[in-house]
Parts: sequence; C-alpha cells; structure tokens
Amino acid sequence: MSEVKVNKISPRTNCGTVTLGDSGDTFTIPAGATITNNGTAAGFGSTGEVSWNTTKITADPGNAVSGVGYFTDTSGGVFNVTLPSSPSAGNVVAVADYANTWDTNNLTIARNGSNIEGAASDFVCNQEGASVTFVYVDATKGWVVTNSGNSTQAFGENFICATGGTITECGSDRIHTFTGPGTFTVSSLATVAANNVVSYMIVAGGAGSGAGGGGAGGFREFKSPVTPYTASPLEGATPITVTAQGYPVVVGAGSAAQTCNSAPSSNGSPSSVFGVTSAGGGGSAGFGSVPAATGIPGGSGGGGTRNGGPRPGGNGNDPSTSPAQGNNGGAGYEGGNYGSGGGGGAGAVGGDSPSSAGGAGGAGVATSITGSPVTRAGGGGGGSRCASGPNAGGAGGGGNGSGNCAGNQTAGTVNTGGGGGGNENPGPAGGISGTTGGSGIVVIRYKFQ
Repeated sequence: MSEVKVNKISPRTNCGTVTLGDSGDTFTIPAGATITNNGTAAGFGSTGEVSWNTTKITADPGNAVSGVGYFTDTSGGVFNVTLPSSPSAGNVVAVADYANTWDTNNLTIARNGSNIEGAASDFVCNQEGASVTFVYVDATKGWVVTNSGNSTQAFGENFICATGGTITECGSDRIHTFTGPGTFTVSSLATVAANNVVSYMIVAGGAGSGAGGGGAGGFREFKSPVTPYTASPLEGATPITVTAQGYPVVVGAGSAAQTCNSAPSSNGSPSSVFGVTSAGGGGSAGFGSVPAATGIPGGSGGGGTRNGGPRPGGNGNDPSTSPAQGNNGGAGYEGGNYGSGGGGGAGAVGGDSPSSAGGAGGAGVATSITGSPVTRAGGGGGGSRCASGPNAGGAGGGGNGSGNCAGNQTAGTVNTGGGGGGNENPGPAGGISGTTGGSGIVVIRYKFQ
C-alpha cells in the first residue's frame, strides 16, 4: 500500500467503519501519540502499563479500576483487593506490598467472577515486598500475572510456623527440642498438605536402680517423608499431621534410686506429645523377698537379682507398642558372686548376670533427628556383690553397675532416658544405694522452607 497519513478522524453521528490500509499492513505510531480504545474490539487493549495511586490503601477499595496500581498496607490486618467486574481484554490492575507484610498478613486478590491464571479461585499474595500486575486476557485464562515473568514471585509456598522448646535448624528443617515440659504451638500451616506431617522422637524417663540395672525409658519415633535424616530402627510410630493449635509436651523424669533392699526401685515417668506416649523405664529388683527380686515391666524392663534362685528381669515394651518401644531386663544369678541383671535398652535386652559380674545394660538406639546421630535409651548395668566391676551400662545413657561392693555405680544420663546402674551392697543397715534414672526428651522436626 502507499503511505497513509491520518492527522485526525473526527467523530460524527452514525459514523460507519473507518478502514485504514489492507489486512497485514503495519502502522507506526509516532512517539507521544495516544490511542484510546473506547470500544470493545477484541485484542485492542491496554499496553499493560498502570498509573500508580500513591495513596496507600488499608482496606478493599471496592472494585479496582483498570489501569490503576495500588500500594497495599496490610500491617494492620489482611484484606482483599477486588478485581473489576465484567472486564474487557487488556484491562490491567497492579498491587504492591507497601509495608512488606504480605508474608504475615496476606493480601487476597478477589477474582470477582473471572478466572485468575485459568483457575476459578482467588489469588493470595504472601511474599514479602512483592508486586504483581494482572492483565485480563479472555474468559478462559481470565487475569494473567505479567510482571516478573510469572506468578511464583508473588505467591510463595507457606510452611509450618511454630514455637516451643529449643529451636535449631538443619538444612530445610526446623527442630524443636524439649528437655522439660512445654508446649509446641503451631501458628500457621504449610500450603502443601504433606509438609504438615511432622517427625518426632519421644523418650521417657529411665528407672533408678536398686541391685539390678534400671530399665531405659520407652523410645518411640516417626519420620516424616519430607524430613531427610537417618531414623532409628524403631521408627514407625503413629503418623501425625499437625493443625494450628498448641500441643502439650510432657518430658518424663528419671526415677529415684532405691536405698532399701526390701523393694524394687520405681519406674521412670512417661513422656508424651500428640497423644503418643512412651512408657517410663521399669524399676530394677531389690533382693529382700522373692517378688522384689524380679525386675519391673516398663518401656524397657528392669534387671532382676538373686534370692532363692535366679530372678528374671522385667518385661519391656509394656504397654505394648508397634514397633516395640523397649526390651526385657536381664536375670540375676544366685550363688558365686551374687550378680544382678542389667536393665533393658531400646535396642537390646539387658544382660543376664554371669557368675563373675552383674549383667550389662541393654544398648539404646541412634537417630539423627536432631541433626547428627545420637544414641539414647540405654539400660543400666547390674550390680554384683563380690566380683570386680564396674558392669557396663548400655550405650545411650545407661549407668554403670557397681562391682565388688565398691559403690562406683553411676546414674542414667539426663535427657537420654538411660537406666541407673545397680549396686548389690547390703551395707551395714541393709541399704542398696542404687542410682537415679536419666530424664527423657522429646524432639519434633518439620520442613520450614
């Protein structure tokens, strides 16, 4: 076609169609010229630019106006910006995070009947300091995000936000460690449901000792698929999906030492969270009477001693869980050097007393839930009246049992659930002088970024 110059087309009543050039021709608009579309011609819309309203808004301004950008201040609370109703192709609306608070107080873009990015749902802006421009394309896609390339720069994924205990981080995971009672409080949840499934480890208090070794506190663990660490062999407890609420955390104490030979020591105290409980370690035997010479059931059982023949250790995994939370205590030995059995551990049974010493405490189990491998819930070593010692406690905080009435027994380690080491020492007043069990621990781990 030949060059066509149009200086002005004046409107007139009942004006018909004005055609410039032929199909496929290209027109160049000089700099500074303005073309305004006052009609409904398809494909003839805004260039995607907006004029920013520099008066910040703190509430929904009503239907947003096409061609306007809004500085939104959500520091005082969340609110909506409602897109225009019955939009035309090329309509454009923009929003920006004025106070950098979209991450804590989200701005919601209300779709007002049109799709956003092809979905019939509102758009939540939750990334601090972001800005986003929406251009209406058609009924199928509706409003499309055009600034910064794509919508992910204004819509970041949420993760669990929680408080409680001592908080550390390992890679993309956050870890809450409770060494005493507290509350794990979830204030907000993850966008992806799988990320609301948490990992946890619950170790109960270990038993103090008498003559036999104290049983370790019960050990329970669940590993979420989204938290990458090496779990213990006992992993597989109840899966927990958290909701926004406070969860009480109970950390069991280790029980006291037994100082009287007429009764076994007491069990450790249970630990719990999310409705999941680990049982306290089973008390160890005394040797005053035959019933007292038998170890006590618990998370792991306490060691037995001698009196009227070898007496068995207490049963572990009591009450029963799957996987088992602990193991049986070892048996005592009548005659020879008068040894007592070791307390059961989370990973192994307590050792029976040989003729020459007290039984070893059962080993605990290791997990890397706190970021590095740590072994917990070892049973206490059994005491022996005459043989040399000490008699080893189980790996994972189990105390050593005394040998040869030397009084060198050791307590279970705090916050491991280890059982106390035993001491077969009648003493001038018939005292056994055992040791205390180690307190328990609760650890919670989840993906936070």
